[in-house]
Amino acid sequence: QVQLVESGGGLVQPGGSLRLSCAASGASGFTFSSYAMRWYRQAPGKERELVAEISNTGGSTNYADSMKGRFTISRDNAKNTVYLQMTSLKPEDTAVYYCHAFWYVGYWGQGTQVTVSS
Repeated sequence: QVQLVESGGGLVQPGGSLRLSCAASGASGFTFSSYAMRWYRQAPGKERELVAEISNTGGSTNYADSMKGRFTISRDNAKNTVYLQMTSLKPEDTAVYYCHAFWYVGYWGQGTQVTVSS
């Protein structure tokens, strides 16, 4: 079992920035560096969508088209943490952001709310 705890969400004005963090933990033998990590988001009334993903080593990243150039995913395997740096935020980025870990089995965090509003 893997536990994921997101943090860093909040209220930000359009054009602002936020950095989300997702701290991972697990039972004895848990190896964070084995897991590919993703960030998803879900806006009210909409389906959950993939925001960004990063390989287990951090050597490969992918982004949804609408996030390219504005969001950056990164990870620190020594800290068992994945990050999502968000810049140039827009009202349409308002959503609950979820962390997801995958290695044969997938795990979800509880989500963190991001609200972009003036």
